[in-house]
Amino acid sequence: MPKYLGLPDFEHGSAQRLGVLLVNLGTPDAPTPAAVRRFLAEFLWDARVIETPRWLWWLVLHGVILRIRPRRSAHAYQQIWTPAGSPLMVHCRELAASLQSSLGARLGAHVDVTLGMTYGTPAIRTGLEQLHRNGVRRLIVLPLYPQYSGTTTASVFDRVTAVLQRWRWLPDLRFIGSYHDEPAYIDAIAASIREYWQTNERHHLLISFHGAPRQYLEAGDPYHCQCLKTARLIAERLDLADGEWTTSFQSRLGRGEWLRPYTDELLKKFAQSGPKRVTVVCPGFATDNLETLEEIAMRNRADFIAHGGESFDYIPALNASAQHVNMLTDLVVRNALGWPQSSIANDPATNERARRAGAAR
Repeated sequence: MPKYLGLPDFEHGSAQRLGVLLVNLGTPDAPTPAAVRRFLAEFLWDARVIETPRWLWWLVLHGVILRIRPRRSAHAYQQIWTPAGSPLMVHCRELAASLQSSLGARLGAHVDVTLGMTYGTPAIRTGLEQLHRNGVRRLIVLPLYPQYSGTTTASVFDRVTAVLQRWRWLPDLRFIGSYHDEPAYIDAIAASIREYWQTNERHHLLISFHGAPRQYLEAGDPYHCQCLKTARLIAERLDLADGEWTTSFQSRLGRGEWLRPYTDELLKKFAQSGPKRVTVVCPGFATDNLETLEEIAMRNRADFIAHGGESFDYIPALNASAQHVNMLTDLVVRNALGWPQSSIANDPATNERARRAGAAR
């Protein structure tokens, strides 16, 4: 018979808590080829990420990619690594701690925020087990992917439900699939751009999202459409004319067709024929990481200047900024409405804020 996970010291009648599992992609534990290889082996073996037949992909992954890419990627990580570790992990820990404080102030003491990574550590399983030990009976899973994709958001769902299948007493579960058009999210991105332009010269805005294979779009994945909507809403919030902004896609893997236009190719074209001064923002990334700091702010910038570009500015991700924390707090509060252990049920002001946020979508 299967053995299901319970709490041996569980006390019936104990206070029931609300748990929030904050999830991001993950990062290697160190900027070394060995650590990067472990991370890539887990990440790139996920069938949600690469849908190639398993036998063929195993040969490509272990016969080619994991023999070449770890050393090159380790060098890239070394360019951005901080004394506190990977930037993605540093920002995620700060964000989780700030969200814990913000939700505690809004919902009371019976709320726990825990961090989990889809790949690497701390794993989603680790975060869920911590919430389980804390007596969480209502669970909100919040992937830090504003735009839904089967390659990211759905992979989080797969791992969460795989863990919950082994629990004896399942929590009530709510899963936030995307927030690409949340007014507060659009406001936060637009505000970060305005703030940057207040102290730096305003240039053509390039809005770059992580890429995805085009075949996923053709199979029904909504990611491309949600990225385009996010970009359009940001441009509208900034009152930009059509010729003042462009959307592109970065970080492709392999030789297959991915979502276009490609960020690196577009920047080279801009450098040669204009606009030769650009401001780049990456609103699909909740926190800065390898793709924003090394690929965009370092490598793409160097290529842009080398091909004739004159000015290249990168606007940091929202990270643990107050606007980001407030936006995520409102998102969680609205998704927790109606659950008895949260004090929002008896807080008219909070209910009204959540109602308005939902009506504005």
